[in-house]
Amino acid sequence: MNTGEKTNLLDLGRRGLEDFFAGIGEKPYRAAQMLQWIHQFGLDDFDAMTNLSKELRARLKETAVIRPPAVTQDQLAADGTRKWLLQLDDGNAVETVFIPEEGRGTLCVSTQVGCALNCSFCATGRQGFNRNLTLAEIISQLWLARRALGAGPKGERAVTNVVLMGMGEPLLNFDNVVAAIEIMLDDLAYGLSRRRVTVSTAGVVPMMDRLRATCPVSLAVSLHATDDALRDELVPLNRKYPIRELLAACKRYVAGDARRRVTFEYVMLAGVNDDVAQARALVRLLEGIPAKVNLIPFNPFPHTSYRCSAPEAIDRFRDALMQAGLMTVTRKTRGDDIAAACGQLAGRVLERAPRARRPALQAGSP
Repeated sequence: MNTGEKTNLLDLGRRGLEDFFAGIGEKPYRAAQMLQWIHQFGLDDFDAMTNLSKELRARLKETAVIRPPAVTQDQLAADGTRKWLLQLDDGNAVETVFIPEEGRGTLCVSTQVGCALNCSFCATGRQGFNRNLTLAEIISQLWLARRALGAGPKGERAVTNVVLMGMGEPLLNFDNVVAAIEIMLDDLAYGLSRRRVTVSTAGVVPMMDRLRATCPVSLAVSLHATDDALRDELVPLNRKYPIRELLAACKRYVAGDARRRVTFEYVMLAGVNDDVAQARALVRLLEGIPAKVNLIPFNPFPHTSYRCSAPEAIDRFRDALMQAGLMTVTRKTRGDDIAAACGQLAGRVLERAPRARRPALQAGSP
């Protein structure tokens, strides 16, 4: 994030803060103090950081800022879902969504401006891809939401879970996404457990393996089809990493941990992937994988040819999965009156990136 000569401390994790403080002649423990002030207490005013000396606070004001993107829209849906539009320094914009439920509050975080994967049923993919978000732009979504939502009547935090399921493919912005997750998990920052942070992927197989080795949080996989021909159409990434390779990576991801399971997302498209025969095929496909299936009623957007499956068709599909012993949930449609429902996030992209600028697997990936 461009802040002139000053360092935006939202763009630094614990190790980055240690390096920053070393660079201005301070001890490494200052990083832990700053992490706590910024992320646990939500401060952006150095003068309010009372365990720092006046001299250090003055030096920080000369060399650093704590500056998130600007919030240009703040919309509240009838069901309590809340969506923010964040303006980035380059004029692009991304969206963040908070979904309140009984006993939990889930924040849906974006990781890219647009998306290069072009899934045919997703509004984000239709607008093209511009760039990856920085660490500051990713973690600021949680920072801003926590400040906006405050605490509950008993002091509990409104955000209990984070899902990296907003705009973009998280695993194609691997380094910045993992750096943001590390802040989310840090006890001096947000203190979330690994099971309360979920990375959603369309199936970038090498990066799934790298995530398991680096930062094994909860995993959600956008499946949406039971055969390669249909999935090639719905999720073009399948042409590079077909279903067999994807499911093998899912098995590797949960291997060695009896408590871990993969959540499979399955959007319900009328006459496309919603008959009972396909439900039975899904049961066979997921055999041997500790799995949960989320059935997602399709959320229409302008110029799409898809329609949402009828409620009775969704129920039949769900029942076929559950009768076979698959844990299955039909996701409630939330926030569709403010275009905050799954697959509807659009934000704003200034220009479609040329092919050469689209994200590739990063160097050093498995």
